[in-house]
Amino acid sequence: MEEIKVIRPSIEYGDDIMQFRKEILEANDKDSFAGCGSLRQCSTIEEWLNILAEKENIETCPTGSVTSNTYIAVRISDNKIVGVIDLRHHINHPILGLWGGHMGYSIRPSERNKGYAKEMLRQNLKKCKDRCMDRVMITCNRDNLASEKTIIANGGIYEKEVYIDGEYIKRYWITI
Repeated sequence: MEEIKVIRPSIEYGDDIMQFRKEILEANDKDSFAGCGSLRQCSTIEEWLNILAEKENIETCPTGSVTSNTYIAVRISDNKIVGVIDLRHHINHPILGLWGGHMGYSIRPSERNKGYAKEMLRQNLKKCKDRCMDRVMITCNRDNLASEKTIIANGGIYEKEVYIDGEYIKRYWITI
C-alpha cells in the first residue's frame, strides 16, 4: 500500500470525486457508498460539498441526521482518491445506535484489497481521539470479510450480530 492522507474533500478534488462516484456506481455492489454521505444522489461536486458542510454543524444538520465529518483518502504519490470515510459525532440515533455505527467507509473498486481501508480507519480513529471520543462502534455485514479484518486490525472487539432487513450485521467496538 502506498501512503495516503485522510483530508476534508474540496472542490480541488471535484473531478476525481465524481470519477470515484462513477466507478462505484458501475461496480454495483450493495455497500459501495458506505460513509459517502449522499454522494450516490448528488450530480455535482458542489451539491455534495454543500450537504457535507450542513452535516458538520449542529445548527444546520438536517433533521433525522447526526452531525458528522466526511473525509477523502488521497494517495500521496499521484493525488488520487482511493476512498471515502465518515465520522459520525455520536450514534444517539435509532439506526446508527443499532447497526450504523460511528463510521462508514468505501474504497474505490480499482483500489480494493491494497490495505487502504485499514489505514483510513487508523487515521480516522486519530480524529476520534481529537474529538475526545473514548470508544466507537463500527459495523460490517456478516459476509464482508475484508471489512471485518479491517476493523479487527484496528482494535475492534466483536460485540454481537443484529438482524436487519434480511441481513446479519456484526457490531464491533474500538476503544480510543
